[in-house]
Amino acid sequence: MCKLKVAVIGSSGAGLPILNSIFRNMPKLRGAIVLIQHMPAYINQSVRDNLAAHTRLTVKLAEQDEPLKPGFLYVAPSELHFKIAANERIQLVGGEKVNYVCPSIDVAMMSLTWDPTVRVMGILLSGIGDDGVEGISHIKQIGGNTIALDKKTTTMGGLADEAVATGHVDFVLSPTQIREALIKHLGEDTGKPDTVGRSTK
Repeated sequence: MCKLKVAVIGSSGAGLPILNSIFRNMPKLRGAIVLIQHMPAYINQSVRDNLAAHTRLTVKLAEQDEPLKPGFLYVAPSELHFKIAANERIQLVGGEKVNYVCPSIDVAMMSLTWDPTVRVMGILLSGIGDDGVEGISHIKQIGGNTIALDKKTTTMGGLADEAVATGHVDFVLSPTQIREALIKHLGEDTGKPDTVGRSTK
């Protein structure tokens, strides 16, 4: 029996327009999404607000020690590493940059562990450098599904290229296809209506 379905999205340069495409009219889902976006702290709230305006998911800046809940999109705050303890609880920790960034996509993805009751998906979007490449390989190794953004849909495809080169990426998809993959993986929650742009600050 699956007790939790979770997707971790890693995004860097040029990622925000792609995220808008992915989450535009996204329905409420039966799983949790974690977003690790490389960005300065002063735009954390505006990124959250922008995503909340596009989706029926509850979008919030992640807080220390809160559990992952279905129907939520958690945005990792800048300047803290994001970990998922026991595959179900958020841990925000200080420390040195990893791959020159904080939060690091690798740190978040590699905090997940194999659990037959948890369904995991890892997604890498646009950017340069290799933060997230080791993490996407880790998710594949613990039995998760892995996706990289099709480089034809972005001007900054280096990150996706690095991920694909590992041989651990299951699918290379456009933003629209990634949206559909998230809905399929997490499942649409049709049990009750929700409000577009619902948010928890």
